[in-house]
Amino acid sequence: MNESEISYQNKDIVSKVFADRFKGKSLSVYGLNVPRVADVLPTNLPDFSANELKIDNLFLLEDGSIALIDYESKYSRKNRNKYINYISRVLKRYENEGLYDVKFRMIVIYTGDVTREQVSDFYDGGALSLRIDSAFLSEIDSREVRLRLEDKIKKGLPLSDEEMMEFIILPLTYKGEESQKKAAEEAVELVKQIQDEEEALFLLSGVIVFNKKKLNKNVLNNARRWLRMTDLGQLIEDEKQEAIKEAVNKVTKEKDAQLAQKDAEIMDLKAQLEALKKAPKA
Repeated sequence: MNESEISYQNKDIVSKVFADRFKGKSLSVYGLNVPRVADVLPTNLPDFSANELKIDNLFLLEDGSIALIDYESKYSRKNRNKYINYISRVLKRYENEGLYDVKFRMIVIYTGDVTREQVSDFYDGGALSLRIDSAFLSEIDSREVRLRLEDKIKKGLPLSDEEMMEFIILPLTYKGEESQKKAAEEAVELVKQIQDEEEALFLLSGVIVFNKKKLNKNVLNNARRWLRMTDLGQLIEDEKQEAIKEAVNKVTKEKDAQLAQKDAEIMDLKAQLEALKKAPKA
């Protein structure tokens, strides 16, 4: 495994840890008035070509609606085409499953680089209109949140659900990519001081999932090395061994099936030969 990056499998397991613990969480701390998260859904949408960016997060909310979440560091009217495309792809997925009356919410979380005055949340194109639920992390006091959460963590106090949600998104509240990358790295280091491993795993997985566009290889490697020393590290190893076992079993079953088919063909030929031997000569 290449040490310079987190493997796809490791990312997948981190996503599983995040999904399991994200259920029931509220997005209200980001200024979003939407129902709580009921489930985290896979973001592999149909018909994406290799050069297209995939949607950041896809959530099932408690009211049954589907929340598509994207993160932006700048505002562009052109992005509405991307959002409509996202909704179309998700709609196609559900139509393939026989579901046609799905309610969608397009949520855009803007980093600290964007203010509310720069953004238009509604597009009316006549036959088609788009309403966006926007969250502006520029309205969060980065320093106040960081000092408050850091103080609780250093004192060994547990974070509330709201504070955990603040922690996960904190790096994106800063202005500028360099500041955001630095804050993400500091968040990873701060997680290591949390005594409750369940809480630490959720926060680290959340930082990785929510800040994946901002995290550089050094931060990812740092997180990966720490994960190896936790129960998640053992989970990753167990998943690897299980994947290897399943692959071996699959190959063995395929070979057994091929051998069985050949045996059946041989038996059939033998039966035909016996039939020919017993047949009366002309």
